[in-house]
Amino acid sequence: MLHSYIAIEGLIGAGKTTLAKRLCELYNGRLVLEEFDDNPFLPRFYDDPERYAFAVELGFLAQRYHQLKRVTERELFTPVTVADYSIGKSLVFASVTLPADEYALFRDLYNIMYADLPQPELIVYLHLPMDRVQQRIQQRGRSYEQRIPPDYLARLQHRYLDHLQKLNGPRVLIVDLSKTDLLRDAAAFQHVLEAMDSSGMERHVVLEP
Repeated sequence: MLHSYIAIEGLIGAGKTTLAKRLCELYNGRLVLEEFDDNPFLPRFYDDPERYAFAVELGFLAQRYHQLKRVTERELFTPVTVADYSIGKSLVFASVTLPADEYALFRDLYNIMYADLPQPELIVYLHLPMDRVQQRIQQRGRSYEQRIPPDYLARLQHRYLDHLQKLNGPRVLIVDLSKTDLLRDAAAFQHVLEAMDSSGMERHVVLEP
């Protein structure tokens, strides 16, 4: 494996955690899973976004920082660590949920907190069309997620892709899952592995399994 720190990204239900676990098993790596269930503001945010947006984003910011700080202190980024989120996830969501003045404050806090944390060497973004995203959300069965507006998901997807295109540093692999399922398609999964292991110089790669 060419990369010692890999982050898997994507919208709700894209398969981030499943892929992270599979890669860890394959490469005998260390797994970092987001602790989103610990955010008490999340269900309330879906009921009243304007009131709880800053609280939910600040809660996630603090949780992700503390988790990655613990990981760094325990030197878990050696030899291979796979996380089911990247540290830039907080900026993506905050840019959608917060008004401009609150986002500016949030971004300042983000820059201060994450300045000393390592960045992923490779980010794998799992791209699903909106109808597949909504289908996955229904299958997950979490009551508060059923209330997520489709336009909110579409804006998140757009901001994710914009964020990844503008990143400096990590190699970005965007995997189009509109016609395949990495869990059931062995050839597609192997194609993704080969792209991850590729030593090609291009930093942004869009892969259609």
